[in-house]
Amino acid sequence: MVRMDDLQVFVTTVEAGSFSAAARQLDISPALASGAVQRLERSLGIRLFVRSTRKLRLSDDGQRYLPHARQVLEALSEGELALADGREEIAGPLRLSMPSDLGRNLLLPWLDEFQAAHPRIELQLRLSDQVADFFSDRLDAGIRYGQLADSSLVALPLAANNRRILCAAPAYLARHGAPRTPEDLTQHNCLRYMMGDLTHERWSFHTEHGVKAVMVAGDRTSDDADVVRRWAVAGLGVVFKSQLDVRADLEAGRLVELFPRAWGQPTPLHLVCAHRQSLTPVVQQLRAFLVQRLQALGD
Repeated sequence: MVRMDDLQVFVTTVEAGSFSAAARQLDISPALASGAVQRLERSLGIRLFVRSTRKLRLSDDGQRYLPHARQVLEALSEGELALADGREEIAGPLRLSMPSDLGRNLLLPWLDEFQAAHPRIELQLRLSDQVADFFSDRLDAGIRYGQLADSSLVALPLAANNRRILCAAPAYLARHGAPRTPEDLTQHNCLRYMMGDLTHERWSFHTEHGVKAVMVAGDRTSDDADVVRRWAVAGLGVVFKSQLDVRADLEAGRLVELFPRAWGQPTPLHLVCAHRQSLTPVVQQLRAFLVQRLQALGD
């Protein structure tokens, strides 16, 4: 019989990239994490991972099984939240951090809905593309893209399959044409994002010929991701952004996606907490609400 905790270890291992990283997130030993996956493999009669001394990757069976494992865990979580919602009304402060572009252009209307459904919540938002400190900023949770540098944090997936995609405005393409390959980007004005002193100027694409990484350049850089998106919409260059950030622009025709979606760099979206004790009923309710809204987008 398949155990729920083994499913959780399997999904966390996929998202974290290794048994040791998954063990840190789940606060268990790497041996227990590895043993849980082996027990799950025996229950299913398949190999979920292809293991080597240097790398861990999903097998073909693991790839097929992963979405079903996530669906089971999500259903369990939603059931627990439904029971909790019936027992008590959530209330009190909810201190959140989130990226500027995603927060302003996608999440704010959803948070209005969430607060309307739970009017006793006191919402406090920190909109910034800089990495927030959960302790000094007294945050309950944060919404972040990508893999976490700090493995001591608890990361729960919101949009595991999200990708960064290449876009430009029709006006820019009319003047400069569209790049056909990643290497063509060296001939284009690339609008870049920076965090602190680090500029995101090495753009990676997962093509049918393997991962292609290109060093790009351009005449505009900002530490505010929403500013970079606005430059792209104004026709000032090419941008490499999360598909969630530019979804409305693509639908309205303000931006055009330039490469196949599968070429995009994986950029999973997580709800992050300092520790498992931070997963209060209000944070768990918020996560279930956001997962539902993100799944409804259909990307």
